[in-house]
Amino acid sequence: MITRKRLAGGVCGLLAAMTLALAPTPAGADEPDAKPSPKVELTLDVSGSMRARDIDGQSRMAAAKQAFNEVLDAVPDEVQLGIRTLGANYRGEDRKVGCKDTRQLYPVGPLNRTEAKTAVATLSPTGWTPIGPALLGAADDLKGGDGSRRIVLITDGEDTCAPLDPCQVARDIAAKGIHLTVDTLGLLPDAKTRNQLSCIAEATGGTYTSVQHTKELRDRVHQLVDRAARPVVTPVATEGAQQCAGAPKLKPGLYTDREKFAEHRWYRVDVRPGQELRSSVSIAADRAVNNDYGVLLRASTVHGREIVRGAEAGDGRTDVISSGLRYPKAPSASSDDDGSAPETVCLQVSNSFSAPASVKTDPGLPVELTVDLVDGPDDASDAAFFGLGHGWWLLISLALTGLVAGLLWGWISRWRVTVWRTR
Repeated sequence: MITRKRLAGGVCGLLAAMTLALAPTPAGADEPDAKPSPKVELTLDVSGSMRARDIDGQSRMAAAKQAFNEVLDAVPDEVQLGIRTLGANYRGEDRKVGCKDTRQLYPVGPLNRTEAKTAVATLSPTGWTPIGPALLGAADDLKGGDGSRRIVLITDGEDTCAPLDPCQVARDIAAKGIHLTVDTLGLLPDAKTRNQLSCIAEATGGTYTSVQHTKELRDRVHQLVDRAARPVVTPVATEGAQQCAGAPKLKPGLYTDREKFAEHRWYRVDVRPGQELRSSVSIAADRAVNNDYGVLLRASTVHGREIVRGAEAGDGRTDVISSGLRYPKAPSASSDDDGSAPETVCLQVSNSFSAPASVKTDPGLPVELTVDLVDGPDDASDAAFFGLGHGWWLLISLALTGLVAGLLWGWISRWRVTVWRTR
């Protein structure tokens, strides 16, 4: 039976493929369903400190080259990959010149493995560590296209080109809404390097990894390149309004925005009778913030009447704080559901973050908002309306059982005391 099903499935698949192959292609639409190619730029620190011989008995530069060669052999064909260096060319002591020392070693595009390996082989530890300028250059290299964009930054030290703060550069890149992620890898990092690389990664939704061995470096870079080829849902950039009346109307999906400290932003969602609105919001603290903070997600009518709210508060350092809500709209009494007008629900996203005076508050904090519309509960008495889920019958049964047991035990105890006294 299984063999017959597989054979039938194979025949159907073959016929479908032949039909698609023979079908005429519309003019100007060679590959209408082709996915946009993801872009990755490996950004490597080639500063003088990379000469240190403390990774598996070889220099940090040699470990990076070995890892790069193995990663280049395994890059998925659909990934457009480039390589950028920082501190690879200027050998002098002029800080102003050294802090401009970043260039694209291999252009972002279809990968020629031989050419890329040859380019990497020419690198020799040389100069400064201009991480900020390198991030700006890499972001410019990845411009264009609709695919995901990822920078993989590999360095063994913190930026040496202040006052251009690489963490602020990462925030500015994230604020552009181009969905560019920066993942950072620190080679035997000290505390300052860890803090800076973690801040860069957090600002763009990326990851930070501390690397001690060549294999760790190779495996992590390969994992990040492979992740770019299989991205998750790409959020849609939006901009909330100061009032519900002028707010953008959102459909089910994932959205990103930026919200200033202690700001309120509004969005609108149309909910039809019989549907349930499910929404959640996450706000990332991508820089140092004061203790005592919170996030509020509130649903209200266009006239300002609150429907439901979700709130979360915290005290102490956090990376992300989230909240959510559910709003089921009762089915229409009319038999013609198609004629029932949707209700416009106003979603308000607020935060109570504050920051020390030394922390820059521009751009605002990254916001991720999810909106989903599903079929509402079949029965208005469904306790999902009250947040109890489908286990509410069990809760009520346990409560009633406890009440009856308590009354019965009280009656028995009273009867025993009465009997004892009569004796």
